[in-house]
Amino acid sequence: MRPVGGREMLGKVGHAALTLLSLLLLWQEAAAIEVPLDPKIQQDLKQPPTIIKQSVKDYIVDPRDNTIIIECEAKGNPVPTFSWRRNGRLFNIGKDPRVTMRKRSGTLEVGFRSGGRPEDYEGEYQCFATNELGVALSNKILLRVSKAPLWPKEVLAPVPVTEGSPLVLPCNPPPGLPPPLIFWMDSNMTPIHQDRRVSMGLNGDLYFSNVLVQDGQNDYSCNARFNFTYTIQQKNPFNLKVQTREPYNDTSYNASDPFGGRKVAETPPSFLSPEGSGSSKMVLRDERLLLECIAAGLPTPSIKWFKRGGDLPALKVKFENFNKTLKILSVSEEDAGEYVCMADNRLGSIRHSIDVQVKAAPYWLDKPTNLVLAPEENGRLVCRANGNPKPNIQWLMNGEPINKITETPTSANREVLGDTILFRGVQIGSSAVYQCNASNQHGYLLANAFVSVLDMAPRMLGPKNQLIKVVMNNRTFLNCPFFGSPLPELRWFKNGQGSGLDGGQYRAYINGTLEIKRARKEDEGIYTCVANNMLGNAENQVQLEVKEPTRIIQAPTHQSVLRGSKASFHCKVVSDPSLPTKVTWTKDGERLDLGWRLKKNEESLTIPSVSENDEGIYTCTVKSEIDQDSASARLTVLEDAFLNPSIFSALPPDHPDPPIDLDLSDPSARSVRLTWIPGNDRRSPVTDFLVQFEENRWEPGRWQNLSSFPGDLNSVILQLAPNVNYQFRVIAINSVGRSQPSQPSPRYKTTAAPPDSIPRDLRGWGSNKDNMEITWEPLRDLEKNGPNLQYNVWWRRKDSGDDWTNVTTSETKYVVRNTETYVPYEIKIQARNELGSGPESNIVIGYSGEDKPTDSPTELRVSKVGSTRANIHWKPVDLSSVQGEFKEYRLYYWRESSLVPGLVVSKEKKTTGFYTTVPEPSGILKDLVPYSKYKMFMVVANSRFESLPSNNVEFTTAEGVPDAPRFFRINRRSLDTLYLEWGKPLEPNGILIGYQLVCQRVNGSRLDQQEIKTFRPNVTDFILRLPDRSARYKFNLSALTQVGTGEVYAEESPHFTNEENFTDATDVAHIDQRSRGGKYPSPGFLTGFTKYLVRDKKDLPLDPVDQKDQDGSFDYQNGSSVRDRNENENSSDEDNKPLQGSQTSLDGNVKESDDSLVDYGEGGDGQFNEDGSFIGQYTVKKDKDETEGNESSEATSPVNAIYSLA
Repeated sequence: MRPVGGREMLGKVGHAALTLLSLLLLWQEAAAIEVPLDPKIQQDLKQPPTIIKQSVKDYIVDPRDNTIIIECEAKGNPVPTFSWRRNGRLFNIGKDPRVTMRKRSGTLEVGFRSGGRPEDYEGEYQCFATNELGVALSNKILLRVSKAPLWPKEVLAPVPVTEGSPLVLPCNPPPGLPPPLIFWMDSNMTPIHQDRRVSMGLNGDLYFSNVLVQDGQNDYSCNARFNFTYTIQQKNPFNLKVQTREPYNDTSYNASDPFGGRKVAETPPSFLSPEGSGSSKMVLRDERLLLECIAAGLPTPSIKWFKRGGDLPALKVKFENFNKTLKILSVSEEDAGEYVCMADNRLGSIRHSIDVQVKAAPYWLDKPTNLVLAPEENGRLVCRANGNPKPNIQWLMNGEPINKITETPTSANREVLGDTILFRGVQIGSSAVYQCNASNQHGYLLANAFVSVLDMAPRMLGPKNQLIKVVMNNRTFLNCPFFGSPLPELRWFKNGQGSGLDGGQYRAYINGTLEIKRARKEDEGIYTCVANNMLGNAENQVQLEVKEPTRIIQAPTHQSVLRGSKASFHCKVVSDPSLPTKVTWTKDGERLDLGWRLKKNEESLTIPSVSENDEGIYTCTVKSEIDQDSASARLTVLEDAFLNPSIFSALPPDHPDPPIDLDLSDPSARSVRLTWIPGNDRRSPVTDFLVQFEENRWEPGRWQNLSSFPGDLNSVILQLAPNVNYQFRVIAINSVGRSQPSQPSPRYKTTAAPPDSIPRDLRGWGSNKDNMEITWEPLRDLEKNGPNLQYNVWWRRKDSGDDWTNVTTSETKYVVRNTETYVPYEIKIQARNELGSGPESNIVIGYSGEDKPTDSPTELRVSKVGSTRANIHWKPVDLSSVQGEFKEYRLYYWRESSLVPGLVVSKEKKTTGFYTTVPEPSGILKDLVPYSKYKMFMVVANSRFESLPSNNVEFTTAEGVPDAPRFFRINRRSLDTLYLEWGKPLEPNGILIGYQLVCQRVNGSRLDQQEIKTFRPNVTDFILRLPDRSARYKFNLSALTQVGTGEVYAEESPHFTNEENFTDATDVAHIDQRSRGGKYPSPGFLTGFTKYLVRDKKDLPLDPVDQKDQDGSFDYQNGSSVRDRNENENSSDEDNKPLQGSQTSLDGNVKESDDSLVDYGEGGDGQFNEDGSFIGQYTVKKDKDETEGNESSEATSPVNAIYSLA
């Protein structure tokens, strides 16, 4: 069939396909706009025409009808106008008085009441629906008039035939439209009996494999029934003249010997239809395949069918006409091949091969769909069809071939590449309807898809100024549905103030909803949502009120009361004062009729005189307009006999006795009534009966819970599963516990039935790139309902329009092979057994297997590299090249080396992922080590595979502040000296330029002034002379780079309150704990410092460095160690001077004193006892507002701002 519109096709499809592939890899598509169904928007929304109803392509009409109706309906805004073409030329309806068009419709009515012939209007019709935005086309409708011609008159002579010979009576019906239905009858209008010997062929002829004498007793007439005209045409009858070699006697006939003992020559099989040993047949996909083999022979041959190279598809093939006809209702490509029929009797066998070729008219793979875009957005129309031979694709715009349309300014934004049209930066005025025509020699497909470029200022879709009441502490959603094109940006504001609400307590969704994670009283107010785009803005308001929850604070309690006494249930409620509430009572789930016996007030329900009928479950329910609460209690009525203390009070309650005398009655397919006699309740009323069952097929001997019933019942209907051989037992339950089980009931077997359940956990996934494994959870034993459980599984390509492919299996997995890589499939399943099929599952979406991504990220680079982070940029891949579910862009990076000479580093590879689909992606790489050389590359990953790596990138991080010193030890060598020793940081994060020591004396609950000392990078110890041997001191040690002061290592000296019997024992504190940037004492630290020995200070010699000067002050030796001073008495003081730029105090006014430490510039939040001893950890870094009122001022040294305790 030629393409719609009769125009030529596009050029070289192969070249276009390659061009399309290269462009799609570089092109990002914007998501099409989804227009809401709001009536106001639909009313104002301009939309190109869409055909919504049309007559069938092959339209056959009855010539006796007074009116021919050719349908064409379309929608659009503005309302479309309609025109028609007939046989390719404009059909001027106004000039033909018999033709009218319905109002606001394109449907034609052709009337013949005043004359005319329907045959005059046969031809090919096509409808065009037009408005200012485009033109939509219907299919080409071929109108033909049904015909029922008469059989040519003929006189048929008797047909002579020899007994036992084959015979064919031709029918040759007159050609009709549509073709008639053929059947054979005799002159008495009795159908001709057909069997293995006599049958009608597909062409309507009547075949006799061998003729009997009895066949001459009837005449044979071929009849043709024409459905359209409801007429039957009859051919003149055939009369048979059967010739025999021996006389024929009617009384000698019987079925086992149809020849009555006469000798008739037997013949081997030979084919009457088709003739010869081979033939061929072509059939179109989805049509019906009929293959026929009719054989002659005596005895009558039997027919068998085979398929070369495989088995016949058992679920699709049906045999008819006594096995002479093979039928497949819906043919698919896998049904092609060589089919063989074999005819055999006892004299031999013959075969005939039929080569079946399956061709296909075009069918959709991807049918183009309507596209609504905002100005400057991108989009695409895809038209993919398959067939055999491969169909040609032609694009039209508004009914004209797109390659013949005059170029316009908007044409530059459109590019046709084979089966795809790309739109880039669409403009207002470029709306149109595009037609895709896919055709081959067997048929054509036509699809309309409009591209509507929509510009619309923001609009609010929800009700205005809503009042929303919610319960406190509940998750709350405020809705603000909106629309606009381009898609507006929406922001929320509270009480008309501040910036947009998003983050923390709030979360804003792209659909306009604002989530308040936990509504509080302070969240009350007026919330305004504002939507903006380039064409304007719109807003709406929601007033939120947060209410206290409605709660029952005093719930009713279970009661056991004597018959005739009073029972009361309390139900005390609290709720929000602004919300009215209503309290209702129910008994055993039904509304309680208070009547004259029951009394109810705001907080209780009273039954003045309890009777047996009052026993049950009482429920109190309180409701407000936004929430509710309920509570229940059981009332048990006791008999008068329990007043006897010897019976009721003397013995404690016990487990109840088991029920007895189980009986089954009222049997039905899925239920049975179970009745029992309760046992003694042992002084505690039975509250429940538990019914258990055991079945002897799948788990014999195992008792399972079936149902639980209230304790006042002893006859219940049990709901059962089909095809199960049950027996039951009952257990009584009271407040003490369970009884022993009763004796089992007689067995009861339910009848089988089709399954009720749907297999669970249906999913489809690919284990290889070219397959999809469909798996499910099998039905449980009690869900099978009958023998021979199997599963019907269907699948088809999603959105392809294909028919379902199905298979029946008893397994729990089926593998679909030869799939394309990572394509979606619709899947459904159904359980079946010998009794029938169960319900079908919902459709789930599965995917075939993934393959390695074909493209890699490119142009990987870094920017804004700091000491611990860097910005990453790259060119993305086209998501179609991922060949699977896009997981992330995965960055592999590793530390190649440190820029610090001699520092060995680990080169372990690390990964971080970035999930983004934006055209120019970027990310931040964090937690890098300063002053290091890094290498990295990037891949794109799906669920199973990674792509090849991108380009490698090297970069170096900037210098940072160092880690804390590796250790910091304080050794007390005497009462008046401390020996400080530390190790270099494990990660210097740059070039070390020295160390900084801050020390400060702890004076009771306050800190004295501090002293700051700096040392060169090669100094790792220091001797400190103490002016007050009984005082405690706090130390902060940190390393320095050019960037600043590093992480602090905090330490504290011991506090000596008794100096008697002091020895030279050395106590070492090695602290490993950290807190907000510093290292602090472990719990064992103070214990270690307090376990020292004291001796009389009169026996304690002073170290030479501990001697006082003449003025009584200590000599600190400018921070030098004793070892260094002794080794080089004449060394320069330059080695021990503070670094340039270091300062000695926080306020800049503290002078160095020989008998006091310099003020300590960095305090902690540690706590002290009255004697000043340390009782808690302290933190180096504090927020400014935590330290207001402290005596020390902000530091100007390289250390962070530190505040002293006051």
